[in-house]
Amino acid sequence: MKTVVSVSQGASEDDYELATEFLGQPFRLLRLGTDGSLDRAESLLESVQDQADAIGLSMMHDHYRVGPQQLEHPDTARLEACVPDKPVTTGAGLRRILQEWAVRHTQSQLGHFFDNARVLVMNGQASYRIARALSEHTDNLSFADPYLDFGVPRLLTSLPQLEAYTRITAPFLFHPLAAKGLNLALGSPLYRLGEGLVQGSLHRAVERSHVIVAAVGDLEQFSRKELDGKTLITARVTEAALDWLRARRVAMVVDYSPWLAGRPVGINALDAMTSLVKARAPGQLGPDDYLDVIERLGLEPRILYPDGYRRVNRFAFVIHPLSQQYLTKTPPLDWLAGVAPTPVMNLVEKAVAYAPPFRYSRVSGIASPTGDEVEGWLITVGGTPREIMAHGPEFTYRRLEAAARLAKRLGAQIMGLGAFTKVVGDAGITVAKRAPLPITTGNSYSASGALWAAHEAVRRLGRVRIGPSGKMAGKAMVVGATGAIGSVCARLLAKAVDEVFLAAPEPAKLLALKESIEQETEGAVVHVTGSANRDLAEMDLIVTATSGAGKRILDITRVKPGCVITDVARPLDIPAEDVAKRPDVLVIESGEIQLPGHVRMKDIGLPPGIAYACLAETIVLALEGRFENFTLGRNIEWQRVREIYQMGLRHGMRLAAISGVSGVFTDDDFERVRALAAQVPPSAAATAALA
Repeated sequence: MKTVVSVSQGASEDDYELATEFLGQPFRLLRLGTDGSLDRAESLLESVQDQADAIGLSMMHDHYRVGPQQLEHPDTARLEACVPDKPVTTGAGLRRILQEWAVRHTQSQLGHFFDNARVLVMNGQASYRIARALSEHTDNLSFADPYLDFGVPRLLTSLPQLEAYTRITAPFLFHPLAAKGLNLALGSPLYRLGEGLVQGSLHRAVERSHVIVAAVGDLEQFSRKELDGKTLITARVTEAALDWLRARRVAMVVDYSPWLAGRPVGINALDAMTSLVKARAPGQLGPDDYLDVIERLGLEPRILYPDGYRRVNRFAFVIHPLSQQYLTKTPPLDWLAGVAPTPVMNLVEKAVAYAPPFRYSRVSGIASPTGDEVEGWLITVGGTPREIMAHGPEFTYRRLEAAARLAKRLGAQIMGLGAFTKVVGDAGITVAKRAPLPITTGNSYSASGALWAAHEAVRRLGRVRIGPSGKMAGKAMVVGATGAIGSVCARLLAKAVDEVFLAAPEPAKLLALKESIEQETEGAVVHVTGSANRDLAEMDLIVTATSGAGKRILDITRVKPGCVITDVARPLDIPAEDVAKRPDVLVIESGEIQLPGHVRMKDIGLPPGIAYACLAETIVLALEGRFENFTLGRNIEWQRVREIYQMGLRHGMRLAAISGVSGVFTDDDFERVRALAAQVPPSAAATAALA
């Protein structure tokens, strides 16, 4: 039986002796801790060299390879010199493979997990291979080496910076005499004076990160507030370490250390055993040797959830002021609006449209029943609808590109377009081609939310019977049925209403749509008409989804009392002045969504925890881990509308509010429409409609 002794700079209370089999050969593993003492490590090495066939050095610095540089650490070299006639290894060769594999395995298993993540690497030189693998998925890399080496409150922010830093500082850090002088300087009163500043900066860096690469022991000074929701890439995660991480609400841990006989085994010890089995010095082991070990032992990085499954994804969403009035609510423009005449505010409105995008609000606290969570950012693009429509599409495209770049820096994995930014030009297609992250307009959930709201409004008015299955015993019309959103609404309504009327000035397309709906929905009753006004008086529900901005698409005076009209067109099909003509009709603009969890974000004009459906679509996709261009262009697929609705239900989304041109409808609004509609006998309503 061969013996491998692992001399560790860790605690001696964790020492163990283990008999095991490795690649068909019996081994005795002996772990000896030195409680951080190099002198004791030297003594132990001298005392065990006769019984050891190979020696591992645990919790010691590797001889690092950073970029093209190979750096020999003086402390490690000192211990290696104690046993010149024995194979000695820190496990550097195997460690580099396991570190890189941990990143690639996690990205493969979880899909896009590290995309754009803000990563803080505590020791970039020791974790260079991890950082290099992560750099394939994110540019948001930070390295804390200047903090830890010299007490300098500055992060390195790229691999080239880390390589340059290593090249410049290696003479001080890796030369024994220079390192000794540096240690004296770091213990001086002058350094201690600035230590609070340095620590404060590092605490902020930890709190802003999404992924931390560090040993568990490096995190002892950080609080639950700073570590909550973070992902940690590390090694040797014992049950005690997992308990510590659980208490600090760390969401996920990626452990790249190998385990044997149900316990973590130092990579140095595994490397030493591999050296003995292969009968080669550790430095002579190559990729095939390590691949053989990894495959035969079935070694695999462990993805751990300290407190149960919890994955935190990230999104961004673009908002903009809906009118000049919205600008006056934002400091310092609120003060200016109080004293400036209208011409001045018109100039301000124009100027703000040219301002660069900025972060309006961080969004947190969104938690799905599945264990998935998201955090995100609302990014403001300054143009009001008047300014957006006054310029060509390229004007808005450039600002949305800038917003996407900001979203990427913040760490978002997907970005949604809100309000008029999703209407301009080709409805997101060009933005998606130029943006450095996936884009969605939110129109699929907007259509779903509007129909959801319409169905709920019909139910609350109580004028039409709704069966146990949710199917409405009445008639519904889709105006603009052959358009992208209209055809989606038609397909969905055919499954939810007894009879559906399709209105559009394109007879051939209407016939094709009718045929398609009847094929995919058995028993559907579908009628077609070239003029919406012909059958208005019979409708219990009307959906308008045309692209005829500025045109009067239906005569609201012909609609029967108590009818629910859902306007999903943008810009709206039915102007506010028409809505005012019929207080006995409910005209819906949108359905808002109640987000799951305890949501924290700034005011967006809705009650706390409630979001517009287009924002909710972005959040649902983030919860689902669907980082893709989901809804783009004007040809919305009805399957996507159904899919986003089902995904939303799975993640705890529910209809929260029904809104019209004047805001959210209250119970009093429903009662008013119900009472006014009841005052008109059905026969009288029909006669008036036909007049």
